[in-house]
Amino acid sequence: MTIDMSQFYQVFFDEADELLAEMEKLLLALDVNAPENEDLHAIFRAAHSIKGGAATFGFTDITEVTHVLESLLDRIRKGEMALTAEHVDAFLVSKDVLAMLMDGHRHGSAVDHDAVLAVSKRLDALSHGEAVPAAAAIAASPVEPAEPAPPMADAEGNFHLRIELPDVPQKDVDALAAELGLMGTLARETLADGRSVFNLVTTESQDTIVAICAFVLDPDALRITSSGPAAPPAAPAGPAAPKLGEAAYGLYEQPALLTAAPAAAAAASPAPAAAPAGDNKNWGRRATDKEGANAESSSIRVSVEKVDQLINLVGELVITQAMIDQRINALDPIVHERLLNSANQLARNTRDLQEAVMSIRMMPMDYVFSRFPRMVRDLAGKLGKKVEFVTRGAATELDKGLIERIVDPLTHLVRNSVDHGIEMPEKRRASGKSETGKLTLSAAHQGGNIVIEVSDDGGGLNREKILAKARQNGLPVSDAMPDSEVWQLIFAPGFSTAEIVTDVSGRGVGMDVVKRNITAMGGVVDIRSVPGSGTTISISLPLTLAILDGMLIKVGEEIYILPLGYVVESLQPAPMDVKEIAGQGRVVKVREEYLPLIPLYQIFAIAPKSEDPSQGILVILESEGKKAALLVDSLVGQQQVVVKNLESNFRKVAGISGATILGDGGVSLILDVAALLRSSRQLNADSVCF
Repeated sequence: MTIDMSQFYQVFFDEADELLAEMEKLLLALDVNAPENEDLHAIFRAAHSIKGGAATFGFTDITEVTHVLESLLDRIRKGEMALTAEHVDAFLVSKDVLAMLMDGHRHGSAVDHDAVLAVSKRLDALSHGEAVPAAAAIAASPVEPAEPAPPMADAEGNFHLRIELPDVPQKDVDALAAELGLMGTLARETLADGRSVFNLVTTESQDTIVAICAFVLDPDALRITSSGPAAPPAAPAGPAAPKLGEAAYGLYEQPALLTAAPAAAAAASPAPAAAPAGDNKNWGRRATDKEGANAESSSIRVSVEKVDQLINLVGELVITQAMIDQRINALDPIVHERLLNSANQLARNTRDLQEAVMSIRMMPMDYVFSRFPRMVRDLAGKLGKKVEFVTRGAATELDKGLIERIVDPLTHLVRNSVDHGIEMPEKRRASGKSETGKLTLSAAHQGGNIVIEVSDDGGGLNREKILAKARQNGLPVSDAMPDSEVWQLIFAPGFSTAEIVTDVSGRGVGMDVVKRNITAMGGVVDIRSVPGSGTTISISLPLTLAILDGMLIKVGEEIYILPLGYVVESLQPAPMDVKEIAGQGRVVKVREEYLPLIPLYQIFAIAPKSEDPSQGILVILESEGKKAALLVDSLVGQQQVVVKNLESNFRKVAGISGATILGDGGVSLILDVAALLRSSRQLNADSVCF
């Protein structure tokens, strides 16, 4: 029976992506002068696992690169060769090449074969102690592939194979014997050194046997040879993988799609990682790999579409629950006590289910943070700077929809910190600082929000230069502006204080997009800077956009939803606290602070119960560092609402960010607080004093 291995490709690609990301993370954290042995072992295991999986699925180009990569890594981890910065650079380039090859197989994207040959030649030369510059490696001659012997079968089509095992526990020997026993006639013998040997007569292809061995043991530690009568091959051999290193790895040199019995289906998983040298009790056995075993037993891969569908269904359940609650509120609590108790229990279970389902979409910030160490390293090297990159709170979780949208803004902020924030080594030395600048990326929960900060210990923002550039661009500024407002000027479109335009920055494109994107996610950007000490850019985002805690407010006969995160307090003002400013509208005095008053009935052309603020309720809102008082008729209550996209179902409405369905089945609009405050012309009155 023939197994279509392509159905397992995605599993291999997903695991390979994780292994490459882990490899890069470890490489960037390595201390070249005193590397941790366990880190070297982990990098080797990652490369080895990718090679095993690629060989199993017939991706010979990936196998070739990873084989020579692990040969060099093996020499370094065994202490036969000292780790150097050149090694780390070569390993990082290898990671990029492997990622390119993965994309080629997965998406059919173009592959630079010259780069593949160059990195193979570079790694091979380094493993032999030769220094090969990256540029020179591009022009290197291609590696000649080895010519492995074709598989030999007898007249009846049987392969006679001799399989020498490494020194491994007896349980591993027995496990492999049980698997191979299903493939044909198996005989066992023991060598003088105690190692086991299997003699197998089978009709299965050599690739099938190799895959089964790879599932149980480390294929590189096996020696598989032909031991039977010679005859023409029963089937054409697969493409040969070149011998880029000196270690022989037997029939593993001929990866191909498997034609196997059902028992061989287990080989669909990528080959296991090799254990550190000398640790024979766990020799490559996937089941004994603690991390791998835990990952397999505690998680499964589910498509995002299924998760979104589940969230939508739970959202509908929450709406239905709100409808039930509204209906039963009219019942007599004495007569219908048991029904009300059951409804309350259903409400609690619904809330727990909702929180559990929402947590499925939450992803750790490490998903974003992990892509920056390499970028900072490469950018700092390009600019001639020394930068120490530190991350904190990588385990902090954020909704998947937001975490994907925050990547681009953070990328721009990190690049700006390296380019504009951190000074050149000589300038830092002259200022009494360490030559190595420090760039910190952190994330933490604060209430219902997540706060992400990009902080550097560079020269800080230059107030005079920013003001001068703002005047040059025609922006309304004054020397009396507080620092917090001056710093916000860098988010103006086309604003840049860079004197030289480079491929990194200087065109004035980016910071305005950063703020616009973050604001669109319901977030706020804040800047703190001290000249000579550094700059911190803080981003505050809601944890999710799918469900929010809202305050229900009423104006006339309409009910609107205010996101609770923007609400500071609510109050009923005294008539004397409301003032009229000529040409500016009304303001209200709240604890010695005058805030602009925004009449919601006026914005949406609704007939209110009263236009007198003292007869209504003021809800104090805060967004982007600005405060305002929203005039409404009354407060209805507070509840968690499921956000529905208004733009995709109707059209974009100014001042509205979405909609939700209330318990009575009616539709209520969710107010875009940030847009209301920005568009309100009364906002200019926030600096008026009396």
